[in-house]
Amino acid sequence: QVQLVESGGGLVQAGGSLRLSCVASRQTFRTDYMGWFRQAPEKEREFVAAFSPGGGVRNYADSVKGRFTISGDNAKNTMYLQMDSLKPEDTAVYYCAADRVLARLRLGGTSVAWGQGTQVTVSS
Repeated sequence: QVQLVESGGGLVQAGGSLRLSCVASRQTFRTDYMGWFRQAPEKEREFVAAFSPGGGVRNYADSVKGRFTISGDNAKNTMYLQMDSLKPEDTAVYYCAADRVLARLRLGGTSVAWGQGTQVTVSS
């Protein structure tokens, strides 16, 4: 069973930065694509970013391009989401996700494994 544990959420002012972390099992980090989704109150969960820990693939939603950076540390089996120039509309619960197929991961479908989520709140 895939286990994903997020951390790093919090409250920040607009224009500030936060870094989220997601620890996965060694097996997951070696075989899966991993990514981040977010869900704001009364909105659908949406794709934010994805990457392959082995390198070569990085995808971003248009809404976060140029502001967010997804990366990973293979030695720690940990994925990061560096969020800069945060806006109030970035406020949401952020979820770590993993799937062996990138297209399935981006769709956030039933095969995707999810973390428990971490709250990010950006004040204006």
